[in-house]
Amino acid sequence: MSLNRVLRRGIAASAALTATAVTCLLTSSTASAGAGAAAPPPPHAGFDYQIGGAYTPPAGVEVVSRDAGASPAPGLYNICYLNAFQAQPGAEGDWDPDLLLRDADGEVVYDGEWGEAVLDIRTADKRERIAAKVGGWIDGCADKGFQAVEPDNFDTFTRFPDLLTADQATSYVALLSAHAHEQGLAAAQKNTPQLAVARERTGLDFAVAEECGVYDECGEYTAAFGDDVLVVEYTAEGLRKACSGWGERLSIVRRDIEVSPAGSGGHVRQTC
Repeated sequence: MSLNRVLRRGIAASAALTATAVTCLLTSSTASAGAGAAAPPPPHAGFDYQIGGAYTPPAGVEVVSRDAGASPAPGLYNICYLNAFQAQPGAEGDWDPDLLLRDADGEVVYDGEWGEAVLDIRTADKRERIAAKVGGWIDGCADKGFQAVEPDNFDTFTRFPDLLTADQATSYVALLSAHAHEQGLAAAQKNTPQLAVARERTGLDFAVAEECGVYDECGEYTAAFGDDVLVVEYTAEGLRKACSGWGERLSIVRRDIEVSPAGSGGHVRQTC
């Protein structure tokens, strides 16, 4: 499991796309062949974000997101969380060396103090090879009975603007969404509100938005995905703002920063 965006926000904020760059992306967009192949989660449903550890969903929950290593919650709509743009800490050896992003000195690029090596999506060949490996994980999600996938770290390019681009990230995530659709799964856009407008190109079906309430970004997601947006907040103020502006339309939950399972120290789960 990759750490959630609340720990990345300060790094990414300075690298946000300009309106001109987004317009260029849209100009070159083409609809993904598999888009719309699977149903997104039911809108405005009870939601729980369990990527830090699975536990019995509270009463009223209809939609759950869990790590790919976990099993789906019986009888619910289950989303399978994948770290799709970065290697898990210590898992560099699971990847071909040339698929790890490297700096000008040939050193592997790591994303922050959590020690995740960044994957190199700069060429079409590398994107296809990485997508093939992640596609195997998507197949595993389908085999387990998940209904959707949540490829995390779509926004990695914002933290390394000298090495990666939005166009590369968009091209790569489109491969993942197409494969998910082939397996009968919906695919989520994880964060990255500036690329919600590229939905036709990415083929993504719904959004999982961390902290869109506290940062006034929920409208950017709904403009592209309508009510098919799942909101995760990590503070009382974020929950208040999300519920005040979007509580009648969107699925909203507050979790603790570690998204820890129920019964463990620090566990927080609140809703509107």
